[in-house]
This record gives sequence, structure tokens and C-alpha cells, in this order.
Amino acid sequence: MTGIDETFATKAAQSSGTPRPAEVPPSAPKSAPQADEGRTVHKDAIAAVMAANHGDAFAVLGPHQVGPKAWEVRAVLPEAKGATLLVGDARIAFERRHPDGFFVAKVPSEGRPLYEIEVETWDGAKQRRHDPFSFGSSLEQHDVNALREVGTNVVYRVLGAQAGKLDGVDGFRFAVWAPNAKRVSVVGEFNDWDGRRHPMRLWRDGGIWELFVPGLKAGATYKYEVRGPDGGLLPLKADPVAFAAQQPPETASVLHGLGEPAWRDAAWMEGRGRKDPRHAAISIYEVHLGSWARVPDEGNRYLTYKEFAARLVPYVKEMGFTHIELLPITEHPFDGSWGYQPVSLFAPTSRFGPPDDFVHFVNAAHEAGIGVMLDWVPGHFPLDAHGLGQFDGTHLYEHADPRQGFHQDWGTYIYNFGRTEVSTFLAANARFWLEHYHLDGLRVDAVASMLYLDYSRRAGEWIPNQYGGNENLDAIHFLRKTNEATYSHAPGTITVAEESTSWPGVSHPTYTGGLGFGFKWNMGWMHDTLQFISKEPIHRRYHHHDLTFGLLYAFSENFILPLSHDEVVHGKGSMLGKMPGDRWQKFANLRAYYGFMWGHPGKKLLFMGGEFGQEREWNHNQSLDWHLLDDPQHRGVKDVIRDLNHLYASTPALHSRDVEAGGFQWLVADDQDNSVIAWARKGKQPNEIAIVVSNFTPVPREGYRIGVPAPGFYREAFNSDAEGYGGTNVGNMGGLHAEANESHGQAQSLCLRLPPLATMIFVLDAA
Repeated sequence: MTGIDETFATKAAQSSGTPRPAEVPPSAPKSAPQADEGRTVHKDAIAAVMAANHGDAFAVLGPHQVGPKAWEVRAVLPEAKGATLLVGDARIAFERRHPDGFFVAKVPSEGRPLYEIEVETWDGAKQRRHDPFSFGSSLEQHDVNALREVGTNVVYRVLGAQAGKLDGVDGFRFAVWAPNAKRVSVVGEFNDWDGRRHPMRLWRDGGIWELFVPGLKAGATYKYEVRGPDGGLLPLKADPVAFAAQQPPETASVLHGLGEPAWRDAAWMEGRGRKDPRHAAISIYEVHLGSWARVPDEGNRYLTYKEFAARLVPYVKEMGFTHIELLPITEHPFDGSWGYQPVSLFAPTSRFGPPDDFVHFVNAAHEAGIGVMLDWVPGHFPLDAHGLGQFDGTHLYEHADPRQGFHQDWGTYIYNFGRTEVSTFLAANARFWLEHYHLDGLRVDAVASMLYLDYSRRAGEWIPNQYGGNENLDAIHFLRKTNEATYSHAPGTITVAEESTSWPGVSHPTYTGGLGFGFKWNMGWMHDTLQFISKEPIHRRYHHHDLTFGLLYAFSENFILPLSHDEVVHGKGSMLGKMPGDRWQKFANLRAYYGFMWGHPGKKLLFMGGEFGQEREWNHNQSLDWHLLDDPQHRGVKDVIRDLNHLYASTPALHSRDVEAGGFQWLVADDQDNSVIAWARKGKQPNEIAIVVSNFTPVPREGYRIGVPAPGFYREAFNSDAEGYGGTNVGNMGGLHAEANESHGQAQSLCLRLPPLATMIFVLDAA
């Protein structure tokens, strides 16, 4: 496999002779005569090259043997007043064969000549350069073949713009999949965006166009100029495997070369591979980097990746979250998509700095003991002209039939998962973020839209599968192969499905028929419990089942409980805004609900701003309202989340058996009249017990007895009604001893004071 930032293996030695036929990739059909009786270049071939309409420029340009010991070197140099061929100590003048800059130099040589070109520009400057068309192909057949193997990482090792050396010369090797194109050229600042200058070579059997361009440096912008199968020019295309991109609204790809980042997280990476996330405390802080905080004194600009490392990471550490989950940072044109309509899947968005600065951010998080996850969008992509749509003039990445290839809700294209190269591209992208950027998990967006052919479609607007069903069999295969690849090659990472239906086995292994995700968002829990908590307390007795229903299926999947960005947009209001009652009751309800959530089985996810009771609905165009922390009530909510996170992580009973039914026991499930609910959480050891009790009415309750599964002292480890949080300080004096008084089917019980609109968590102190 060709290495990155290493020496490319040339397929055609330049020391002598012409490339052997077996070493030259199958080429595109020739669109014009190539030579006059094999001796020199034909005028029609010159015209086709100068019109940027030749499908096999390597058959015309570069060194060509035209007779015994006779060679011609041909070059397109529109910027040249004149040019000289430099062969050893010899200087041979080029002859202009076309007024727009087609040059030919004749070279007496027994073998393939080694040369450079000296160009004299119209302003009199002289430039010495290597000729891209003097180099052989640097691709390997096994790499081209591997681009059809779903799960391989060859896509980002071979395609895109790879920095390296070819025959000892520094430059960038470009490679792009465009099997139906008549011609593809690399264009950019370095060639005045002129498609005649750097047309590429085609590997016909893989549909890969490639070209080594010597002398290029990182930071230059580029795109691909593509002539479609009908001969028409397409809008300039960004590189699908670009590793960096311009900041929108600019749309060019940027040479970066990938290379090996400067990592400082060896200890984290080694420890990650030994973890079993299902039994670990996972508390995720979901972040939209563009609106977490801005710099108002500097035009309300974004923070940079380095500033996030200095500000966001310590904040998350203080708050006790275990992971940061980033809304998509893959480069995207439109701010209002929040990143969910990406164009360059391999490029961290330049809004916050270059890729190397993103590495710095990940390093800082890992050094602080915090994992980094990414919202990943393999289900659809936008229609932007420079993107993947109709990439080579055909429906290459997307289905041609809009009943399969167009998403009506979002106005986007849907990937054709049945095309192996497309699934390979996407699966490699998943591996890329976990392996190259050391990310610790992917939350896969809109999985339901991928699984169902009739998702958000009426009868007649979708095409059944081969068995007549609505399951997208190609997407299912893709998801399984991707999960198998990520878990095989990035141990200790997790994949999470945002899947809103009752599809079975989403987080079950593929060998049991599951989709292979590590976790699934529990959308039903989120919907039901938010519906309950938004009711006035006097009405909650009629909706008690919204609290309890989730426990009927809580262990059918490995669940994450999400209070995500989706719940605080589009008129839904903020988390605090969902709470009923006066101001005090709103905050009490929110604190109680968070306590209920952190005590409930399932990993945790909270969108930014929810941790301090943001009052207004989230707006992606402005910073969170950090000034609210001057208010004691908002500080109290922040302290609740901080303390819950630290309690959750330090209490095995609250996390070590999250996904096991044996780690949960109902204590009080049926007291709808008082809106009281209680359960026990159990760890792997007999004495690892936590009791969670919630009172969702504004009425304090004295002498409320609940049964507990073991004798001992139950320390009141958390009380959302504590005075320090803004509550009334009704509690149990730090804890109680269980009494030998039977209740709720248990031989031991606690007689509690239940504070109003509050959740308490008691932890059994080990003897």
C-alpha cells in the first residue's frame, strides 16, 4: 500500500526505456489521433489537448519515443513565452506548436530521458520545474482493487491529495474516483485553474484518475475539473477525500497531505483499548462548536480549536462529563445545517482552524481523560454544485431514481449503499476519524432514514426491496460492515445509532443478526419522560406510565439517554422552558428531572446549555448565555449536573450494569397518586447498591416508606432540593439506617422525608 508522506513506488522507471505495457494502467479511449506514423505528435491530438478535450493526455504529453534514439518531450505551458528542456548539461529549446502554449522539444537519447523544464514567462521571469507527465503511475493494482472492499482504510491512504516523493521528487499525488468522466484535471492556484495544464491518467478497471504533481506545497487550494460522459464540463468539484478545505463560503479543497499527527495521547489510546464501554460510566456533553462560546470583542468570532482546548476541555473536566460529542465538524457549506449536510467528509471544518489545531484539541481532551466523539452523517449529502452530486456527470454517489436517491425532508441526496465503492468510501471515513484523528466514538445520524426505503414517503414514492419489503438491504449491509470494521480496527471506541423506531437488535452483534452498533439513543425514553415532566404536577398522576414504560424495554438494547440539540430547537424551547410552574418550580422540576435521568439505567447525553438551565431556545448563530451563571438558580443547576456526573462515575451501582436487567430493581412503580417513583440500582458486588427516589409533586412527604434490598446505612449522596442548588433543603440528615420493617416485598426499608419536586439518590455504605 502506498504510504502517506512517504516515497511513492513509481510504476515506470525513468532511467531507460519506455514503461512496459503491464506497468501502465488501462487508459481512457483516445479522443484524437495520437501521432503521425508513430514519429511525432499529430496536430489533432494537440488541438484536443489544448481544448482540454483529450481523454488520455499521457498518450500525448511527456516523453515519447519517436524513432531509434529519438524522443520528443511535449508540454502544455500557456504561461510561457518560451521554454528550454534541461537534460544533464544540455539545453534544448522547445518549439511552440500551438499558439496557446503547446511545446515540443526533440531529444537524442537511447533511453527515456531524465529532464527538467525551464520556463520563461511573459514578464521575463524564469522558473525551473519537473514535468508531471515524466512520472509513471504510483498506484498499485491491489490498492485499486481494495477500493471495492467495504471496511478497508485504503480510500484515505490512496485517494485524495497525498504528499510524498516520487523518484526522489517532492510533490502531491492526486487520485479521484470518477469512472464515467471523459477527462479529469487537477486545477488550482498553482496552474491558474487551467484544466489543460494537469489532466490526469485513468485506471480504467477501477475508475481512478491519478496524477503526481511535483513541487506543490501544503496550503495550496485545488479542485477537480471534470468533463462528463456527454462531453460537457461540470462545475468544479471539491476533492471527496480532501483532508482540508477552505472556510465557507469558499469551496476549494486545500492541500494538507495528512501525514502522522503530533500525538501526545499514547497513554489514553493504550487504556482505551482495554475498556468495555458497556460497563463504564459514560456521560456525554454534546457541543456545537460554533455556538458554545464566541468572542464578542472581536466581531463575535468563533473560538479556535486551540481555544476550545484551553476553555472547553477544562470546563468539561470540571463538570465531570466523560466525553465531548461534537455536532458534525466535517466541512460543510451552510452554517444553518449545523454540520449535518457535509461536503468534505475527511476534512475538519476550517471554521475553527487547520487540521493540526484539531489534533491539538483532541490531544488536550485525552490528556484530561476526556473522550471525543463525532456526529457522523453517512445517510445523505447536500446538492451543492462543488460536492458529490453528479460527481462525474452521472449519479455516482447517489441513486439515480429520486425514490431512492433524494431525501424529501432535507432536500439532499441519499447515498447509493448498493454501490460497493460508495459503501467503501463511507466505511473508510468512519475508520479515518477513529484511527487518524483518534476519536473515541461516532454517533451515526438519522439511522432510521437509512434503514427504511419508505422513510417519510407515501405509497408510490418508494421502491420495495427484492423481497417486497421496506427494509433497505444495502444500507443494512453497509452499517454492519462499518461497525465490524470500526470495532475491529479501533478497539475501545463506540458507535451509537440515532434510531427512532423499534428496529430490533440495533446494538446487538452482527453475528447474532444485529446491526453491530455499540449503543442506541433511547428516543422513546426521551419522548415519554419529557412529555411527563412538561405536565403540571396536578396532572402527572394521569401520565405516570410515561415514567415507567421505558423500563419495559430498557435492557433490549445498549441505550444512551439523550437530551440532545434536537429537543431545544424549532420552537421546542429550552430544557428549562419545558418545565411547568413558577420560576422556582421550573428550576426544581429541571433539577429533579436531571436526578431522575442520572439515576435511570442508560448512559447519559446532554446538549450544551442544558447543564445550567439556558432559558432561550438554542440559536446556532450566537453564544450560549453564560452570563446566566451570575444567577444562583442557574448556578444551582450547573452544580447539580457536576455533582451527578461525579456521583455517577464514582458509584459502580449507577453505571456498571447499565445494560443488564439484573442491575435494576423496582421499589415503587405504582404510586401515581403521589407521582413518586423509586428503584434500586445494583453493581457487580452485593454491597454495590444505590436507591433512586423521585417526588414529582410540589408537596413534601413525611414518613414515606420504601423497601430496600439490603440492610445497612444508606447515605444521602444526592438531593436535588439541597439549599446549595436553590432548593428548600428538605432531606434526611445525610442518610438513614435501613430498618427491619418489611415494605414493598423487602425485609428492610427506609422511612424517608421526600422533598418537593426533587430526586434523591442514596448509596449503601460498605460495611
